[in-house]
Amino acid sequence: MTALRQRKGNKWKDPGPDPQNQRGAHAEVPVKPLSGPSCWTVLCVVTGSTVGVGLGLLSCIYVATLHENDLWFSNIKEVEREISFRTECGLYYSYYKQMLRAPSIQEGLSELINDNTTESKRTINILQRMNIYQEVLLSILYRILPIQAYLEPIYFYIYTVFALQAVYVLALFITSWMLSDSWLAGVLTGVWYILNRVDTTRVEFTISLRENWSLPFFALQVTAITCYLKPTLRPAHQTVLLWLVFVSTLCFGLTWQFNQFILLVQALLVFTLDSLDFLSSEQVMALYLVQLLSLLCVWLLQFCNSMILGSLVLSFIGAVLFVKRFQTGLKTGGLLVRLAKLALHTLLVLGLTLIINYSVKKVLQLRSDEHIFKFVKAKFGLGSTRDFDASLYLCEEAFGLLPLDTFERMAGTLLVYPYLCTLFVLLMVLALAALTNLSRDNGKGRTAWNREESNFTMRPDIAYNLLHTVFFGLLAFSTMRMKYVWTGHMCAFAAFGVGGKEVWTLCLRVIHCNTKAKLRLIRYSVPIVMLAFLYYKFWPKLREELSELREFYDPDTVELMTWISSRTPGRAVFAGSMQLLAGIKLCTGRALTNHPHYEDQALRERTRQVYQIYARQSAEDVHRLLLSAGADYVVLEDSICYERRHSRGCRLRDLLDLANGHIMDGPGEDDPDLVPASHPRFCLAVKAGEPPYSTLFSRVFHNKTFHVYKLKKAKKRSKAAA
Repeated sequence: MTALRQRKGNKWKDPGPDPQNQRGAHAEVPVKPLSGPSCWTVLCVVTGSTVGVGLGLLSCIYVATLHENDLWFSNIKEVEREISFRTECGLYYSYYKQMLRAPSIQEGLSELINDNTTESKRTINILQRMNIYQEVLLSILYRILPIQAYLEPIYFYIYTVFALQAVYVLALFITSWMLSDSWLAGVLTGVWYILNRVDTTRVEFTISLRENWSLPFFALQVTAITCYLKPTLRPAHQTVLLWLVFVSTLCFGLTWQFNQFILLVQALLVFTLDSLDFLSSEQVMALYLVQLLSLLCVWLLQFCNSMILGSLVLSFIGAVLFVKRFQTGLKTGGLLVRLAKLALHTLLVLGLTLIINYSVKKVLQLRSDEHIFKFVKAKFGLGSTRDFDASLYLCEEAFGLLPLDTFERMAGTLLVYPYLCTLFVLLMVLALAALTNLSRDNGKGRTAWNREESNFTMRPDIAYNLLHTVFFGLLAFSTMRMKYVWTGHMCAFAAFGVGGKEVWTLCLRVIHCNTKAKLRLIRYSVPIVMLAFLYYKFWPKLREELSELREFYDPDTVELMTWISSRTPGRAVFAGSMQLLAGIKLCTGRALTNHPHYEDQALRERTRQVYQIYARQSAEDVHRLLLSAGADYVVLEDSICYERRHSRGCRLRDLLDLANGHIMDGPGEDDPDLVPASHPRFCLAVKAGEPPYSTLFSRVFHNKTFHVYKLKKAKKRSKAAA
């Protein structure tokens, strides 16, 4: 937020013509000789860059040390290391392991493209269905780099993920530095990111999650966009930055299956800035085209993944570009006229987006993401649902609302207070600046408020980051898992408020003491004081945290994996919970009936059928469903069969009962249309070992946690019996 002109006495000092209003461009302007940067500027850049890299490395070492201390990773068995990749993390890491075990890179890629072990009785293209290019690239690098003699494959993998945390912190550091013009703000960003680790990252215990790969690239993209929107950038530099935006967006899209929803929010953000006249038409068009090109490249690299073509973000960008092509007079007229045009423009774009998206999904017969829209519909109270897939998301804490204790933790590190102050002040300025922009008639040059003479203006890069934190903050509030997209940028934005000129200038104007000396004193002294306080308060706690030593301990799962590896055929197919099966594939290489990557309609239907092992179904029905999925063995988990973690209505067995129309276990009210089940719960009844369960299933392994049953082939009835 800076005025385009600066006052000197009673006269305006013009730094140059406004690119959006070229009045006075014919006047002669004295040309100053070009001069290189001063020694002080060079020293600041070198110092800031060194500190930024140092903070990035510090965050990398910090999470790596926590990971080692929590698991004693360097001292446990290989099977224990692999079990530590919980849930879907194990599935993704298994493809890295599979590529390394392949006789050659070409054969490894062929196995992934024609995979028949991830989903039994089906051959699928893993590179098309899942975002695992990072595993493929790392496996190729490990094969060709001279590191195999002194670095184990699993360490090469986890160290790469931890190194991306350094990239993440450095990108946030640069963003805050560019916004505030002070690398002290970048230091505050990095320190806040580390101190708020619980809310900014979970990389140390969910290493393989797609977000841990993708968010560093997203932060780089935001940094590149921030630099691209700076008012004084040269055309050549803009071109370079657009390429950087493209590359980072492409990497982000390739590494996370939820990329389309994040990019949709970003596209809405650009649409808002364009509608409020904060960006030029060239900037808007460039950002939309970069998004479009990046998504199409992801579509091609994922073997024409139809889910991308059916994404809302592609439909939205297409609708915006189409409407803008024909609605040429959008930014002409007075305030009321422009507001009316803007409302009509928004309705046209949203309506056309829905039409395009519906048409594409109808033509391509896409149902991959329908469970997400059912979840969103139920989450916002647009109708209750008994849909099993949507209910799985609704009952997971990670997909619930953001807990309020998040802000209590952030308040303890002083992050919340400057963030809210900066947000409140700049939102007011944004609203006034938007009114100023909308009051201009870009077609005829008439103005209600002259842009050049208004104090209420805002730099495009600041406006972008302001709306970025607002839009992604709303996303985080609605879905807790998405807070990691918001909280890192929140650190950068709050640090910009502390170390930047904009908020302090307004505060000093209010108390009538706005001088350059006082502004400089506050901008540099406040971050230093805050850093000193944070060091005094949290350094002892960090040292204590880094000194805590634990050890991985899960003997029941280790025993299960060892038994499967040694006592079952190599081509055996296992059924069970999605989370456990991912570990079975990683540790044993056995084929699966289902898995945690839930972005396929046919897989979701199979998962619901396999999960009938925890429902009230007959032995014959469960046996038939498991055989149809190709299962040879089924693994039952007491932690699911006797689940107490969730409340009634959200236990897995409750979701299955509701989907099947049965009354749930335990005391509580049930919907009147639910009926008592005619069969006992399978996971309980099969343990008794009585007919008909004993004739169809034989228990071959059990311990305190797991029970493994082998499916017997059903005998054909004789004609006489029939």
